[in-house]
Amino acid sequence: MQTNGTTNGAQRPFPALTPAQRYHLDVYGYVVVENTLTENEVGTLREALQKLKRDFLATGDPTNTVVRNCRVSVYKPHHMHFAHVMESDPAILAYLTHPRLVAMAEELVGGTVRIEESEAIINARDPNTDPNAPATYGFHTGTRPQYGTYTENGLYHCNFVKTLTNLTDLGPDDGGTVVIAGSHKVPCEERAIIACAYEDPSLIHQVIAPAGSTLLFGEALIHATGRIRSDRERMIMIGGYTP
Repeated sequence: MQTNGTTNGAQRPFPALTPAQRYHLDVYGYVVVENTLTENEVGTLREALQKLKRDFLATGDPTNTVVRNCRVSVYKPHHMHFAHVMESDPAILAYLTHPRLVAMAEELVGGTVRIEESEAIINARDPNTDPNAPATYGFHTGTRPQYGTYTENGLYHCNFVKTLTNLTDLGPDDGGTVVIAGSHKVPCEERAIIACAYEDPSLIHQVIAPAGSTLLFGEALIHATGRIRSDRERMIMIGGYTP
């Protein structure tokens, strides 16, 4: 495998994706790469996030304080969303600069990248939600086709890319991220695409993967947090990259 520069003294692999993974990414707008992190890396990150959660809760006012330059953008008893986690723990910085993940982001961006976002989520099932109600999601994007995407040498690229790595196993009921497959290339109105996906749920793909796996996608892809039906806690690390 060829390499393309170094990150943290380690070579970034190039290409970072197999041909099959790259094809999946181009067609559907996302790809799940299993086991990008080792078991030890996953465990260290889980400990770092749980410590961060404890430190925020100890303040008594999680949404109005800053801990190691990190803040909590959403806090509910079953949901905690951390923003700017990059400086909160060395293990988290190591994740965001992980040579393989950076290389994956660069392959989709189409060049070298900078860190634009660093986030994390710890969430569980909302006890007030009816698990049998029809599924609805908070679908959104960070850019749209023609504004934030381009094609070069026959390959799809996006100027805003995310790596979402699950630190807990994600089964069908564990709230893995959902995406509307193919929406990264359709330039029509976003709400019309979402309506089509609700009409034909086969267009909505959900991440099911073992802990330490990474969802790679461009922000032109319509996506949302999945619905948690199990009693297991969900933990994910999020890196956002731009040119």
